[in-house]
Amino acid sequence: MKKRLKNIVNGFFISFEGIEGSGKSTQAKLLYEALKKRGIHVMLTFEPGGTKIGERIREILLVGPEHAGMVPLTELFLFSAARYQHVHELIMPSLKKGMVVITDRFIDSTMAYQGAGRGIALKTIESINRIATQGLKPHMTFLLDLPAESGIERTGQFFLWSGAEIVAREQKADRFEFEKIAFHRKVRQGYLYLREREPERIILFDATRPVEELHKEIVKIVLQRLTKRVPQIISHNGVRTPSETYYLT
Repeated sequence: MKKRLKNIVNGFFISFEGIEGSGKSTQAKLLYEALKKRGIHVMLTFEPGGTKIGERIREILLVGPEHAGMVPLTELFLFSAARYQHVHELIMPSLKKGMVVITDRFIDSTMAYQGAGRGIALKTIESINRIATQGLKPHMTFLLDLPAESGIERTGQFFLWSGAEIVAREQKADRFEFEKIAFHRKVRQGYLYLREREPERIILFDATRPVEELHKEIVKIVLQRLTKRVPQIISHNGVRTPSETYYLT
């Protein structure tokens, strides 16, 4: 029993953030694969979604322009409902089991999109976030930053500057990709403001850099952080040293 308890340490929670087209989903998946190869018990998830209920809410929130009439507070409450289910059903239990949990979007997305983008007071969002997350916050957040125009171009969209509207090339674009460029600029600035508030948690990366280059740096940072927390589990070169399977909760 003592040996078993010794092999179980505190879980580690990582989030990836950024505007549309920033490459955060790609980097989250690459990190997941890199940690898994090293024998670390890791889970990859995303928001809104991650659960059956969250997926249904995601359909309402992101399906094309047909819900364009959704008011900001409705949007906020829907995201928060999906997040509460996500934390309760998936994230918290996984952390308690000793896993590294990686999520594509979390609380900072709400602050940037519904706060800076929609204009909802940050204090309001913070209060709702505390309920939706049960006080849970990522140990570290990777913010992939690039100009709003570049991000939207990456998603396969293009601009018409008669009112600076974004027009979709493909109907597969989600509802946020139909927003005006001014909205995406506000979201980006919202993210940068959050980074100024929490520079120790939020690590800023230039998302215009090559994917593989960013990936290597992100893996290096994560392994260094995990090594400091559990030096008996991860060696300095990032390889798990004991023969047992260790859980990083």
